[in-house]
Amino acid sequence: MKHYLLSIEQPDGGPAAPAILEPVMRDVAAFNEELRAAGAWVFAGGLDRAEASVVVRFHGEDLVTTDGPYEREDEHAGGICIVAAEDYDAAIEWGRKLALATTLPVEVREFQGEPEEHLA
Repeated sequence: MKHYLLSIEQPDGGPAAPAILEPVMRDVAAFNEELRAAGAWVFAGGLDRAEASVVVRFHGEDLVTTDGPYEREDEHAGGICIVAAEDYDAAIEWGRKLALATTLPVEVREFQGEPEEHLA
């Protein structure tokens, strides 16, 4: 089984209204339970607001930190889920289910190397 990152792309701005957010959170909890039951659960969690982030990068020889998110137009990474899946198609299916639960775009990316290397 390989590990895959499911990254939820969330619109900028404050949290959604409770009437919108409550059914989404219920569907995400059901998705997480399905992952656990299938033995595909590795890790998942929501992220703090984008404004609370810091970008670290080299600029020439200097290490530079910039407050705020890495520029991405009007969206930011809102949460991540790491799943164990037999292959890319199975990972895409988990991404499809998460997109359905969150009603947001989900990027699916395979980790390099073997799972034992990630969990060491």
